[in-house]
Amino acid sequence: MTQAPPDSPDAIAAAAQRFRDDFHAVREQVARVIVGQGEVIDGVLICLFVGGHVLLEGVPGIGKTLLVRTLARAVSLQFARIQFTPDLMPADIVGTTVVDEVEGPQGRPARQFRFQPGPVFTQILLADEINRATPKTQSALLEAMQERSVTVSGQTHALPKPFLVLATQNPIEQEGTYPLPEAQLDRFFFKVLVGSSGRRDLSEILNRTTTGHDPTVEPVLDAQRILGHQSLIRRVAIAPSIQDYAVRLVLASQPSPLAGAESFASPMVDKFVRLGASPRAAQALVLAGKCRAMLDGRAAVSTDDLRAAALPALRHRLILNFEAHAEGVTTDAIVRNLVDTVPLDAPTPA
Repeated sequence: MTQAPPDSPDAIAAAAQRFRDDFHAVREQVARVIVGQGEVIDGVLICLFVGGHVLLEGVPGIGKTLLVRTLARAVSLQFARIQFTPDLMPADIVGTTVVDEVEGPQGRPARQFRFQPGPVFTQILLADEINRATPKTQSALLEAMQERSVTVSGQTHALPKPFLVLATQNPIEQEGTYPLPEAQLDRFFFKVLVGSSGRRDLSEILNRTTTGHDPTVEPVLDAQRILGHQSLIRRVAIAPSIQDYAVRLVLASQPSPLAGAESFASPMVDKFVRLGASPRAAQALVLAGKCRAMLDGRAAVSTDDLRAAALPALRHRLILNFEAHAEGVTTDAIVRNLVDTVPLDAPTPA
């Protein structure tokens, strides 16, 4: 039997089906441990399959850390956890250069410099309570998250592939915490809000955790297949008009004085937003849209795919002004306003 060429429609359709099968297989394994939280799990898996990092925000005790650990077990990737604390130093994350005593010429002792990798040299990194570390330490992740590499003593060291940072933070307890710098927030593909469990889900959690029930999570995916799926998702088509909607959605988040002559900002944005989303937000919208289209069995992105990704892709990239904080306006309210007011179609300027 002749195998179809890799770029043939049949081969692409088969690869897309394998992606959907793998996505649902991982989701099923995670759901063996995590009760409910379907949107949270889907958001994290979308980031895994497009190569983006996730910021998980929620109160303590709702399973953020457990979710990350379970995902690492289900995908057979190297896993490391860093507990962020005020005394954590950058070298504790990226590593440092150490001096070894070795045997030199004529048997005399000699010194040799050697790089000792830090816990960031992994494939899934849990940055637990990331906002408890100082800005200096938080910034140690900037190069790793963007470039997938670490530079120490002038030497650049590549990180394993795939590389995914899942960071957690508590939105309530702010004593001893440091707000994440805007540059680091922008490097998170999604910010996912993890809510509390409802009545039925909480009852199921009790059934699983107080009766000796110990669910087994089986690895169903490896690094090579994840990288293949990431490459396939980027090949999903997006029409120029749909891509333009993503562009206008991002530009609409920028206040008129900053957007220049071509402003799409709504009155709500002009009133409450100090700084809008960056080009990374547009990239997140399009890639998440491609992943959603692939999951739905479609060959091209729709505006519904982009609108569904707007909240997690934009909420952490908007900087609100003092007036917004005084009136209790949230970034989620701004994003919902953008989705409601930005027209689906707009004429292209001549």
